[in-house]
Amino acid sequence: MPTVSTPDLCDEHGDKVRVIEGQFRHYGGKQNFSGQIATIKCFEDNSKVAERVKEAGNGRVLVIDGGASPRRSLLGDNLAKAAVDNGWAGIVIYGYLRDVEEIAPMPIGIMALGSVPRKTEKLGDGRCDVQIEFGGSIIRPGEYLYADLSGIIVSEKAL
Repeated sequence: MPTVSTPDLCDEHGDKVRVIEGQFRHYGGKQNFSGQIATIKCFEDNSKVAERVKEAGNGRVLVIDGGASPRRSLLGDNLAKAAVDNGWAGIVIYGYLRDVEEIAPMPIGIMALGSVPRKTEKLGDGRCDVQIEFGGSIIRPGEYLYADLSGIIVSEKAL
């Protein structure tokens, strides 16, 4: 996949792209990634994340609205490895992850607000493929996400 530049895409497409606001950090081995969006909304429970990363990713990006909670990690090395093995292009977490050292070399784009060592509860809570909202933007399943060192943007159509 060719490298994309979020600044160039913003210049070229103007208001047709939405910038996701916030201080997301890169954790995976790929700092430039893109793909069609699949969503999860969950809070301090990564049960749905565990289910989703075991499905065929087909080059998609999993976008997780974890409510920005710093108390529990929504992704660790085992789930990140499952995402790599199943063909996900990337994961963006409006929340926290763990196992930073193990995730760093993995060939996948992973962004989150930060890291915390505590794992989540496993209660089966959460919803998949729903509209979510964070970073000043609404994010819908089926839209397209582009991420690099400059930031994250979302578009209704592939760019």
